[in-house]
Amino acid sequence: MTHFSKNQKITVVGAGLAGSECALQLADLGYEVVLFEMRDKTMTPAHKTAKFAELVCSNSFGSMGEHSAPGQLKWEAQKLNSHILQVAYEAQVPAGQALGMDREVFSALITERIKNHPRIEIRNDVVSSLDQIPRPAVIATGPLTHDSLAESMRQHFGDEFLYFFDAIAPIIDADTINTDIAWKADRYDKGTGDYYNCPMNKEQYNAFIEEIQKARKIEPKDFETTDFFEGCMPIEVMVERGPQTLRFGPMKPIGLDDPRTGRYPWAVVQLRQDNKEATAYNMVGFQTRMAYGEQVRVFRMIPGLENAEFLKLGSIHRNLFINSPKRLNKDLSSKNDPWLFFAGQITGVEGYFESTCTGLMVSRFLDQKLKDKPFSPPPRESAFGSLLEAITDPTRAEHFQPTNINFALLPPLPEKERDKEVRKKKQITIARSALESWVN
Repeated sequence: MTHFSKNQKITVVGAGLAGSECALQLADLGYEVVLFEMRDKTMTPAHKTAKFAELVCSNSFGSMGEHSAPGQLKWEAQKLNSHILQVAYEAQVPAGQALGMDREVFSALITERIKNHPRIEIRNDVVSSLDQIPRPAVIATGPLTHDSLAESMRQHFGDEFLYFFDAIAPIIDADTINTDIAWKADRYDKGTGDYYNCPMNKEQYNAFIEEIQKARKIEPKDFETTDFFEGCMPIEVMVERGPQTLRFGPMKPIGLDDPRTGRYPWAVVQLRQDNKEATAYNMVGFQTRMAYGEQVRVFRMIPGLENAEFLKLGSIHRNLFINSPKRLNKDLSSKNDPWLFFAGQITGVEGYFESTCTGLMVSRFLDQKLKDKPFSPPPRESAFGSLLEAITDPTRAEHFQPTNINFALLPPLPEKERDKEVRKKKQITIARSALESWVN
């Protein structure tokens, strides 16, 4: 096996969430890092700026709930001194139980932190081949990897990548929300009343669904045979599964009583604050591939959004990911090259914060390897360990699909527990104990 010295520079390709976290962690550990980011010269179909860790799809890292799986992942990341999590709290905006951020503030702070780190060298170049970068290296280019590098990866792994759509939800000018209709509340009043809720009765809902079905869609030919990820599915694809699907998904009204009636409506569209100034709100779960003009027409049918001005309309782009259980080792290095590591969505995790956590893990795995320490992954009982297991378990290779962190990934309790809430609390307790032992 090739050995590298502590003074050896480590190459990280991609300054998204995973790459930024990985580069900062490695630099903190004392390594010299060369961070490649192409976006100063070459933009992707989805990014709008050249700033690092730009949030494209949503401005939320998901639940912070103490007894939720995403909340546990954040608890563990905090114990591991995640830079991305620290900055997320600095850029936080009200979002109920979720960790929402001001996109511009967040990416600006991460960019500043990276540019000011004395051990990180930034290179704004396109990496077009795996052969052009020295080892050790971490590829964290995300779902929008440059075509030439994606082709190089395909040749490296010897089989086709897997593709799926990712879709972006529209963002609305807060001043154009009709607050005579839309009211602020969180589901079951569990948060601090941060979401705007736009109610629909049965007739309005049915008319809305009909117009979604009739609206013109943008369907690029390259994407026609690919699948959508369940957690980021366009609303029109959900509607194809049945006209009531949205009422049991992003338009679920349960726990949102309309103050004008004292009851929850037939359906609800929720809007989540998108920036610190509260001048922009995004439509929760309303990813779409409808044509821009159609989006404006259809979404203005929503009560409370009759005069909505859209700061950003929904769009779709292609994602790619490796069949990690088949092609990567447990430490997220390539089975064909043990000094070539992968992190972020390209490994088959789905979700901003899950991507971040793989970057954090890879920094630790590389450090272990460079110091000739035995491989020590996060414990299986932890959220980190469960996420790692989900993307490296060989039994998942045949039907591998991207995954968010969820309780189904955590190991079941040794004893049967029928009460779901009690079961979750016990799993969290076990996860925290295991993670703390590993950190110490």
